[in-house]
Amino acid sequence: MGHLLGYARVSTIDQDASLQIDALNAAGCYRVFVDTISGASAQRPELEKLLDQLRPGDTLVVWRLDWLGRSIRHLIDQLQVLAERGVGFRSLQETIDTTSSGGRLVFHVFAALAEFERDLIRERTNAGLAAARARGRKGGRPPALSSDQVRAARRMYEQQDLTVTQIGEILGVSRTTIYRALARAPERPVTPRPPRARRQASVSTSME
Repeated sequence: MGHLLGYARVSTIDQDASLQIDALNAAGCYRVFVDTISGASAQRPELEKLLDQLRPGDTLVVWRLDWLGRSIRHLIDQLQVLAERGVGFRSLQETIDTTSSGGRLVFHVFAALAEFERDLIRERTNAGLAAARARGRKGGRPPALSSDQVRAARRMYEQQDLTVTQIGEILGVSRTTIYRALARAPERPVTPRPPRARRQASVSTSME
């Protein structure tokens, strides 16, 4: 039988994780990992350690559903990786348990909603592009991406729901073009981030 491993998260403002830890211990977790998040930092070293230690048959237990993912899409991706590794997932606040038939049903509903959200983003982006084409461009060589496209790309990039490659597919340009356009933008230039597939692979291969 696998182990239950707990994950708790607190901010630098509210550093008291005792409530979460007590609840996770009461749920049967033999070990609890705690991350202290500073501001908008996406670094979660304790979660990475936990993911490295999970084995098939284990269950990852969190206090709240959003502790695992930054968005619905990111959460679904994380749960899919866990499922592929034979690892279950439980959220105490939302009473979700993917080791049960009811919990798996909820997971599939979430996945469908995430896909629906992605389709909406694509439709809105395409509608914006059609409007931009209807207005036309004046003078000189047309840029690879219009200002509307760059703004749309930035929104999708900052939401982290899609990989840069997927953003490029939606906008009809390459991954490199997306990075170049965002880096040249006058406001908040960005630096490349590793592809999601590579990040997920690093977690999966560490268990082999």
